[in-house]
Amino acid sequence: MPTVAALFSAGKDSALAAVVLDPFYDVVLCSCTFGLDRGPSVAETTRETGERLGLPVATVELEESVAREAVDRMVTDDYPREGIQLVHEHALETVAAREAVGGESFSAVADGTRRDDRAPVIERPFAQSLEDRNGIDYLRPLAGYGRGAIDELAGRLLDVETGPSEAIPTGDYETELRALMADEYGEATVSDVFPEHVQSRVRGRSR
Repeated sequence: MPTVAALFSAGKDSALAAVVLDPFYDVVLCSCTFGLDRGPSVAETTRETGERLGLPVATVELEESVAREAVDRMVTDDYPREGIQLVHEHALETVAAREAVGGESFSAVADGTRRDDRAPVIERPFAQSLEDRNGIDYLRPLAGYGRGAIDELAGRLLDVETGPSEAIPTGDYETELRALMADEYGEATVSDVFPEHVQSRVRGRSR
């Protein structure tokens, strides 16, 4: 089967996207990190969840300068949307430009973006450019699903832990961006910029 390099945070959406792709591709989960962790690392978190899903995980290093640009943009906007968009596009570009992940060559990149997402949102021109420049396919297996359908499918297929974003360790970009923002601007700024929301971490497949 062809191989797909799938962006992976250990959260519900990226895990569900990987499981949906699994019957049709050899899936390699891509744990994208800036190397700015506090506490459990992004790589540790995603590798543990990947093992429970039965899928290999490859660590992909991102440019720290992009994280700093994203944090500055978030603080300026007093909202995380544009910063998250910048980081996600950088992650797709970084993975797509590689010849292999985890020792495997691949013909497609994928993510877990949904129909209802506000950020990141991958528009058609960016997706087409990504494909044309790198000679690969870009896949969004959850693009036709809204939040309710995602929750229903995830409930059937995955064992999911949820809680406040500060309390659930994931391999999401947000974890490292929060840490960097706290270092540069203080914890109060993090609370001001990031709205309270529920985070998810997948513990494995449903039995």
